[in-house]
Amino acid sequence: MPQPDHIVKISLPDHDDLDESIQKYFAKCEEKLGLTPYVLQAYTKNPAKFQTFVTFYNQLMLDEETCALTKLEREMIAVTVSSANRCYYCLVAHGQAVRQLSDDPQLGEMMVMNYRVAELEPRQRAMLDFAWKITVTPHDIGDADREHLRNVGFTDQDIFDICDVAAF
Repeated sequence: MPQPDHIVKISLPDHDDLDESIQKYFAKCEEKLGLTPYVLQAYTKNPAKFQTFVTFYNQLMLDEETCALTKLEREMIAVTVSSANRCYYCLVAHGQAVRQLSDDPQLGEMMVMNYRVAELEPRQRAMLDFAWKITVTPHDIGDADREHLRNVGFTDQDIFDICDVAAF
């Protein structure tokens, strides 16, 4: 579900005025998702930033060679952070990704409403508790939080990746 038009508060370039590469990317979005995400449209005011955003997103959320977290785990983090931030668009988009990647519609709905009610492995629970905390009260993150993640099997690189996904 796209973000309602009444929420968009900035003017966006007309589709026909966009660089050809951006138009092709949007055509792929329409083909795969049935829509062009507004976050992408917002970046079209600056094509260089658009390209940087897309490149970073693709590496952060889709690349399986540079990140040991699964795509599902990354999407679960995105939903948890979006829930904390109350971002309607991101809850819809990342909630759908959780439903698809997990093949569990109930998990996707629980994640959107309150990840704490979902039946999760201890590793996933620790990861999402950390993502929530670093989003809502980052000043309270300390050594004990990172040690808890290590105790459930995360490496320091994994912890960096959890932070990276949550921050994005």
